[in-house]
Amino acid sequence: MGEEILIIISISLIIFLSPLVSRVLKLPTITVEIMLGAIAAYFAIIVEHSILELVAELGFLYLMFLAGLEVDLKKLINISGSLLRKSIFYNVILFSLATAITLYLDLGKIFIIVLPLISIGLLAALKKEYGDVEWIKLSITVGLIGEIVSIFALTTVAAALEFGINSEFYKTMVLFVIFLVAMVLLYKLFHNLIWWYPEIKAYLMPEDDYQEQDIRVSMAIFFLMISVMIYLHLEVAFGAFIAGTFITTFFEEHNKQLPHKLEHFGFGWLVPIFFIYIGSSFDLASLAEDGLVKTAFLIAIAMILIRFVASFLFIKEMGWSKFHMIGLSHSMPLTLLIAVATIAYHNHSITQFYYYAFILSSIMEVLIVMVAIRILSSLIKPTNKSA
Repeated sequence: MGEEILIIISISLIIFLSPLVSRVLKLPTITVEIMLGAIAAYFAIIVEHSILELVAELGFLYLMFLAGLEVDLKKLINISGSLLRKSIFYNVILFSLATAITLYLDLGKIFIIVLPLISIGLLAALKKEYGDVEWIKLSITVGLIGEIVSIFALTTVAAALEFGINSEFYKTMVLFVIFLVAMVLLYKLFHNLIWWYPEIKAYLMPEDDYQEQDIRVSMAIFFLMISVMIYLHLEVAFGAFIAGTFITTFFEEHNKQLPHKLEHFGFGWLVPIFFIYIGSSFDLASLAEDGLVKTAFLIAIAMILIRFVASFLFIKEMGWSKFHMIGLSHSMPLTLLIAVATIAYHNHSITQFYYYAFILSSIMEVLIVMVAIRILSSLIKPTNKSA
């Protein structure tokens, strides 16, 4: 009982202190939460506990749900053909370079999936700091397609690691494709339904909402999708992501405050527990392990460099002074990188050494990229003023 109380108090303090510390250190709150979680575990203030693991898993799924909230399918469908082709080719370049690096250095096949990962979660932090500038708008659009590709890759890898490449794997992938087709049909059905009966939105989410019905509907969809994915033995994180896209696509115009309410609900307490847990699973003593910091640094640099090369595609849109901002802003796939590393480690496809290296590299990327963007954006500003 004393152990559980200590964990609760420690997590509560970290959740409270993290934003304050992040302001002082000029670091993203997520990075601070991971660091404080690791320090707490090092001093045995936070220890392994089944309830903590369960809540952290829920926090991760909610984070994927929030990532889905960034994807409005209606806007994605309406992007120009040329930008769509470039965005797809951007991902092709990332995976090609990742494959070349993996084969040349004789690394584990997991690196082919890890190195090109894109998550737009931290782009929200950049948007808050730098505003809705041109390069951030383009980064979000391209990043949305990249994140969908990454989520698909995550689902495929999770199935492969769990079952191996056998009949069970192919059965899972066929189920996954059927699920995607069913989601497209459901999208079209619901789209037509609310076109004929627009009052459905007002019924589900009334304007005079005194019982937080919008939150209740969102959580019902969230847990329903998780249940479907568990039943089909598919990657649960993808179900949470789909639930988020469903909410944004159909309800954001009706209730513009809903995504913000859901973000405040998640980032206020549930999501931080996931990052604190990730930090607590990292053994600070391993920093002294031979080659760990070097390996993590090389992974981070490799992920940044391949995005820098791929971002040459957008010179026409951004010019020579800003094209690299696209690649840099996509170089912080913190959540998905940790997700893939966690799945791979739990399925014994990577060693603890590489699990720690991936977590450390995800933190390094955030630090390197945030500093680089701050320096480069200060150099860009004079150009914008003169323009």
